[in-house]
Amino acid sequence: MEDGLVSEDDVLLWSEKEFHDAAKRNDPERMRELIQKGVDVKAKNKTDRKALHWAAGAGNEQALRLLLDHDTDVDEKDAFGMNALLLASWFGHLKVLQILVSCGAKLNSENKDGLSMLHCAAQRGHIRVLEFIMEDLEDVRLDRLDKSGKTALHLAAESGRFEVVEFLIGMGCTHGLKDKDANTAVHLAAKCGHTQVLQKMVETGVDVDERNIDGLTALHLAADGGHYECVKLLLEVGCDANAQTNKNMNALHYVAQHGFDREAGLLLEAGINKNAVDNQQNTALHLAVFNNHATVLRLLIDAHCDLDITDCRQQTVLHIAAEHGWQDLAEMMLVSGVNLNLTDKGKRCLEVAARGNHVLLVDMIIKADRFYKWEKDQMSSEQDSWLVRPLSFKQDHQPETQHLRSVLWSLATKHLCRGEWKILAQHWDFSPAHIQAIEQQWTGMKSFKEHGHRMLLIWLHGVGMAGENPVKGLYEGLVEISRTDLAECIRQKANAETSSPKMCSAM
Repeated sequence: MEDGLVSEDDVLLWSEKEFHDAAKRNDPERMRELIQKGVDVKAKNKTDRKALHWAAGAGNEQALRLLLDHDTDVDEKDAFGMNALLLASWFGHLKVLQILVSCGAKLNSENKDGLSMLHCAAQRGHIRVLEFIMEDLEDVRLDRLDKSGKTALHLAAESGRFEVVEFLIGMGCTHGLKDKDANTAVHLAAKCGHTQVLQKMVETGVDVDERNIDGLTALHLAADGGHYECVKLLLEVGCDANAQTNKNMNALHYVAQHGFDREAGLLLEAGINKNAVDNQQNTALHLAVFNNHATVLRLLIDAHCDLDITDCRQQTVLHIAAEHGWQDLAEMMLVSGVNLNLTDKGKRCLEVAARGNHVLLVDMIIKADRFYKWEKDQMSSEQDSWLVRPLSFKQDHQPETQHLRSVLWSLATKHLCRGEWKILAQHWDFSPAHIQAIEQQWTGMKSFKEHGHRMLLIWLHGVGMAGENPVKGLYEGLVEISRTDLAECIRQKANAETSSPKMCSAM
């Protein structure tokens, strides 16, 4: 075979590539054969890596010793700035490192990122290499910085190398140094969720509330990463739970944004300010709803967060749910009680849902609005009557109301004339805004049938909540709009099949 290039993408000849491969697999005999045939021992591949690099990185002592007899340039770097010494440190090959040091390798070399052999060994967790560097070599700076301002302690903490962190602390490294982003080792351990390392750092007495360039403490970073044990540890050692970043975010904002419910529970138990607003006037509630995190929303509601705070767009959390048509989130808020009169640039939640054509959500909001008014009347009149079933504003699928719902469907689609449903709605105290929101839906020239059906189901929800007789109310309503003949017919249909288990319990 001719000794041409391996491929168009490479710069090695076949013999040179074979020489590199022999160095990788620690095959000194084949390497000698190729050397005798005149192979270029210092030949580099397209990343400027030569056989010496491969042998050092693989920890191949025999290949390395052979190469050192023919290649004395031990400090030559590849395209990444890695020389044999740094590769041996990175991959943890102590014996190779000792050989290179004895051959006069430059001890203070660094790669393109400013990593020294101390950085490399610390980041990769090679404790025996570190012990050799610190105990057997001279003039090694323990707090030397790489180009991002990180020390070996930073890199070990960030990588979760507990044994290395323990060793470096024992050697007297400076605990609270900051990198170029003003992160300490505590920040980096918390950010990456390394609880054991974080515990060790806390034991040194460092300030756990130290802020980085963005104003984030270790708690913010642990919360942002969803690291439960780190959050728990930091709270237990007394960190400032209410610390705010440069954007005025506290840790609860971060867990709400990501939907971390377990971490949210810890923060709420610690007494964090649950209604704090960031620089966009968002509360944790806003972020939980905006990102559709139902479990966190439930926790925040149960913690009695203020549902009526508006953000910089004048939106409450219900406005956000209405804008996206999120029924489950809206249900939680409506059941808990919200102010439906607050406006986002002049629009109430009902209008926002209607404009988005979120029909089921529109009906839920109207049900809630009517219920709130009824509830207020009950409280002011000091009457004893109260709910006859659990509060819900979702679409009714109960077997007990199935028969009556079918009667209402027949009434709306077959008997009520255009416009009559609105007269009936007005009789039952539907507001103009309610009627307008229902009418926002368009299904064609006969949309009024669907509108009437929706109105009747909303009305049925209200009488059910109040424990009233729906058949009686329906009859009186039809009489009131001068449909006495229809009233009697509907009453008979509603009272049919009285023995059926699917009958409305109120009849």
